[in-house]
Amino acid sequence: MPTLPTLAVVGATGAVGTVMCDLLSSRKNVWGEIRLIASARSVGQKRMCRGEELPVQALTAEAFDGVDVVMFDVPDELSAQWAPIAVSRGAVAVDNSAAFRMDRDVPLVVPEINPEQVRNRPKGIIANANCSTLSMIVAVAPLHREYGLRELVLASYQAVSGAGQVGVDTLHDQLSKIAGDRVLGSRPGNVRQAVGDDLGPFPAPMALNVVPWAGSLRDGGWSSEELKLRNESRKILGLPDLKVSATCVRVPVVTGHSVAVHAVFGTEVDAEGAREALRNAPGVILVDDPAAGEFPMPIDAVGTDPSWVGRIRRSIDDPRALDLFVTGDNLRKGAALNTAQIAELLAAEFIAAR
Repeated sequence: MPTLPTLAVVGATGAVGTVMCDLLSSRKNVWGEIRLIASARSVGQKRMCRGEELPVQALTAEAFDGVDVVMFDVPDELSAQWAPIAVSRGAVAVDNSAAFRMDRDVPLVVPEINPEQVRNRPKGIIANANCSTLSMIVAVAPLHREYGLRELVLASYQAVSGAGQVGVDTLHDQLSKIAGDRVLGSRPGNVRQAVGDDLGPFPAPMALNVVPWAGSLRDGGWSSEELKLRNESRKILGLPDLKVSATCVRVPVVTGHSVAVHAVFGTEVDAEGAREALRNAPGVILVDDPAAGEFPMPIDAVGTDPSWVGRIRRSIDDPRALDLFVTGDNLRKGAALNTAQIAELLAAEFIAAR
């Protein structure tokens, strides 16, 4: 029996890293040794993984010796520094940051869509897509295969956990401040006054509000999150000229990014045909019965793996266009799960070669 490959998880104590450890405990075991790696303040802690307590190690070059695959969930600048170091020590790096996504020598992989790209890794690095892109693209790809995608107009509704634990804490703190005051939100400025300066990572109050901004400012008034939806969709689908326009909105939801999708195709579409394509698509669950009040919503999708899809309609004004709504757990498929799935494809490759 071949020796199982060794895995390292960098950023193991963060929000996504914790979900990675949970997934390693619940999915089919394809790994031998697992090493948990984090920043200096976490070194010496123990975390549960596969039913055993594993010590958290320091992030050093030597920590990658003997490792076959490394899953990174750290800020862009740390990934940019450490992923090449892991590769230099003999590992393949699977990176969840934005550091390498648009590098032409780094594949951007969604296993349900382009699993063959894992072998196309001249730099020894494979990138994981942005959380909003992932939930949406898993639903759009089977429709592209059926009808030939030409254009996407997107509006995202992004949970506060996309800004990290500080985003979640900020929302809960604000909700505590405003609880019970039924006048709030009915007069200009009273929500801002009640919340005060406790805005956390957001430019405005999140409680009783939606904020049409996520990410950082880019040219032309676009945000980095909006450009990610455009550029990553093009790369994953292999459609470099795909027209994409996105507006990203932060909403007072803890976990679960949602996207309203207007998709234009090269041929005439049919809503029932689209439902059938999605019903049989991997990584998708169809929840589309408005008469019964059944819609894809983050309060139901949280903690689950698929992209939930519904509200499927053919456009009234264009027989080549569909409108639909997608939601998914941004910490699971949007981050940890897709990273783990890529790593599992690599594990199969290593096992077959031994």
